Amino acid sequence: MNGLSFIDDEQIRFPSPELALSEPNGLLAIGGSLHPKRLLAAYYDGIFPWFNAEDPILWWSPDPRAIFLPGALKISRSLKKSLKKRPWRITINHAFADVMAGCAQPRKKQRDTWITQEIQLAYHEMHSQGHAHSVEVWMEDRLVGGLYGLAVGKVFCGESMFHRETDASKLAMMALHQHLLQHDFKLLDAQIMNPHLESLGAREVSRTAFLSLLKRYRDEPVAKSCWLPKEMPIGE
Repeated sequence: MNGLSFIDDEQIRFPSPELALSEPNGLLAIGGSLHPKRLLAAYYDGIFPWFNAEDPILWWSPDPRAIFLPGALKISRSLKKSLKKRPWRITINHAFADVMAGCAQPRKKQRDTWITQEIQLAYHEMHSQGHAHSVEVWMEDRLVGGLYGLAVGKVFCGESMFHRETDASKLAMMALHQHLLQHDFKLLDAQIMNPHLESLGAREVSRTAFLSLLKRYRDEPVAKSCWLPKEMPIGE
């Protein structure tokens, strides 16, 4: 029977994602903290935190789930032209904190952000432990876009992206996709579908199908060199 669970500060494991509510879609649990062990346990089971500053910590596993499969990213003609015309530079894990700060800036018509200081501190710690990663897009020495997320085996769980120049977030996604293909990742979790993700080639699958893919690939090892900071040639 589906229902909402309450997590205390000592509890690490979560109830089955299949028990999440249908309304609001995917809400599974309330409470706990953003301790690294709890965050790792959440992503390992296909669960992620998402809450506003005034809310308690809310944990989600929506149905359906937005994902990218290897090779499915759509690169538009306009983006291909932009790659040739503008002086882009792309790096991995060079400016994680700055990328999170960029993602935390409220979007147009928004007064605040779900990427609170609490969220930023928690994911900074995840980054320092080698679990969370960023892709940065630069114009010379100016950060103009990027994204961040967590790696769980050969699954990358995308969290957020931002841009300060047209096409910068799309370029970050393209670079991430190339990097994941290069290192034989099997799945990119995009959490909840929106028009931007759909335009890039994301598809929706049932929660059951997503969890099956996650369980298949979450324990597969990745080379230690995979997430070392580096600069990526565009079109690598």
